[in-house]
Amino acid sequence: MFGTVVVGVGIAGLARIRDLMNPMPSSPSEHLKLLGFVSRRSFGNINEAKQISLEDALRSKEIQAAFISTENRSHEETIRMFLEAGKHVLVEYPMALSAKAAHELWEVAEKKDKVLHVEHIELLTEEYKQLKKEVAGKDLVKGTLHFTGSVLDENKTGFPAFSGIARLTWLIDLFGDLTVTSATREKQKDKNYSRMTVHFQTANK
Repeated sequence: MFGTVVVGVGIAGLARIRDLMNPMPSSPSEHLKLLGFVSRRSFGNINEAKQISLEDALRSKEIQAAFISTENRSHEETIRMFLEAGKHVLVEYPMALSAKAAHELWEVAEKKDKVLHVEHIELLTEEYKQLKKEVAGKDLVKGTLHFTGSVLDENKTGFPAFSGIARLTWLIDLFGDLTVTSATREKQKDKNYSRMTVHFQTANK
């Protein structure tokens, strides 16, 4: 069994705890053992999972891997700590708020001979797999992807483009590398409204 810890208990973290405690039969999760979770808030236990301190998670010889499910801003620092402590890391996208930081973390993982995996669970769903089959072999002439959500705290999530980065990952996976040709942003503070519009071009224009 592979000892694991979940860091952060928002929506994603709670889902991780649930799935690790009740793995699907014959799935890789059956080889993972949840040894605790880390949170800034005090919970005690969640179901049968016990809360442990960050220091204990980093020091523990029984914990070989960490699932990072905190806010975007803290991903880089948390990943670095666990890699330096000799743990494998799975992190919810995005890995960091800059490409430079992401490359540095890959280098740390390679140096430590540890797995650093960025998770985008949507790419593994049956709906997405079907969409990929439908576009295979076809040329994209023009398309629009409209994504809506609640207004995010930029101090925690980073620049608004990060709130849509999952959809950008969709497009690159479906159509290859993209080039940004223009981007605009509209904000209406009085209405708590923000919109970013970005135009991309595929490699074959």
